Amino acid sequence: MSLDLATAIALAARAAGGRALIVGGWVRDRLRGHPSKDIDFEIFGLPQELLPGLLAPFGRVEAVGQSFPVYKVVGGGIGGVVDVALPRRESKSGRGHKGFQVVGDPTMTVAEAARRRDFTVNAMAWDPLTDSYEDHFDGRADLDRQVLRAVDPATFGDDSLRVLRAVQFAARFEFTLDPNTTALCRRIPLDDLPAERVWGELEKLLLGAERPSVGFALALELGVVDRLLPELRPLVGCDQEPEWHPEGDVWTHTLMVIDQARRLNGDLDRPGLITVMLGAVCHDLGKPSTTALIDGRIRSLNHEEAGVAPTLALLDRLNIHTIDGCEVRAQVVGLVAHHLKPGMFHKAPHVGDGAFRRLAQKVDMELLARLARADCLGRTGNFDCAAMDWFIARARALGVEHRPPAPLLMGRHLLALGLSAGPKVGELLKVVYEHQLDGGVSSVEDAIGMAKRMLATAAPDYRSRSAP
Repeated sequence: MSLDLATAIALAARAAGGRALIVGGWVRDRLRGHPSKDIDFEIFGLPQELLPGLLAPFGRVEAVGQSFPVYKVVGGGIGGVVDVALPRRESKSGRGHKGFQVVGDPTMTVAEAARRRDFTVNAMAWDPLTDSYEDHFDGRADLDRQVLRAVDPATFGDDSLRVLRAVQFAARFEFTLDPNTTALCRRIPLDDLPAERVWGELEKLLLGAERPSVGFALALELGVVDRLLPELRPLVGCDQEPEWHPEGDVWTHTLMVIDQARRLNGDLDRPGLITVMLGAVCHDLGKPSTTALIDGRIRSLNHEEAGVAPTLALLDRLNIHTIDGCEVRAQVVGLVAHHLKPGMFHKAPHVGDGAFRRLAQKVDMELLARLARADCLGRTGNFDCAAMDWFIARARALGVEHRPPAPLLMGRHLLALGLSAGPKVGELLKVVYEHQLDGGVSSVEDAIGMAKRMLATAAPDYRSRSAP
């Protein structure tokens, strides 16, 4: 439907004496055989003031931006959504993504307009009326060669985000980076990038690539890891016990876990998938500081707990907190702090239900099992990962796969028994809840009965008036 809307707009532009071309990622993806819904138009030969009236017959028109508006057209009868703008001239006026002066210029040629784009594969245009391409920088040849190459090396570094775009594009499309562009990316400072822009590209890498490891490997090569994700750098060259990790160092293992996490968890919603993917990235951050040779074996004792501090540092740098209403930050920390628990619980001779209920207070058990599975599979060799099936099956049987049991005893119950509001209420609720977690209290009646017995044997100052 969006293409029908685009064609109608292109016809109207031609009738008014202009020319409308679809540009950017849509063209690239069309040639790759991966149609995209996001259509961006550049209209040549028509002044800015004519665009609102030209677009109005096709649906609702929303202007985004002030100095350089982009018009979002939400199709009426035709349907679809198209973004429309003039070709633009950009000049660098300061550091950062806001340090640009942008001016629309309908007199620009198609080649001039394409020169401002990042990579040649994104600098092609397509005319929906003639089914013809405008490719002034050999983007189609680079697409065939599966290469990312800077359009204009002289201005490529004006926007340092392009280094991160190279990383996520390389992974999402499984393209290589042109050697000259690689050298260029290494020289571009990244200290002007705000957290939200860094995270925006990292999210595209983690969620949009089938093998995010390709992007992380390139990020290490370009110096992005050292400059923006320094907590990951110590993983490189950190040895592991070959019996359990024949694949090599912690960095190699982490990249394998990241890919497994992405492969296994496509059914999760956005915050859930982000949580597991960040858990995969961070799960072994505690190994470098804890790895030692003990009795001839390489050990990383207590690396779960040691991984919490660097995980928090990384999440702080990316400004990761709540996403779509989910406490992603807290859950990622929980995954890192407990990612070995499914295997440990499975090996222990007798793990009670209380251990599962208490662990559910600290982390989503479903997400924990998913990360643990990726961790188990993220190795070379053959390892039995059945522990994760056992773990999540038992968590589900107890009803704690996503959250701990809700307390049966509430403050109102204690007030009804004659206990005055105050700290003692919380103390008693906590004691009864601990019994509930252990299975000693299974109903509201049981909980109230326990509270009565505790009040009956309590010290005189435990309450200020007699219980009924």
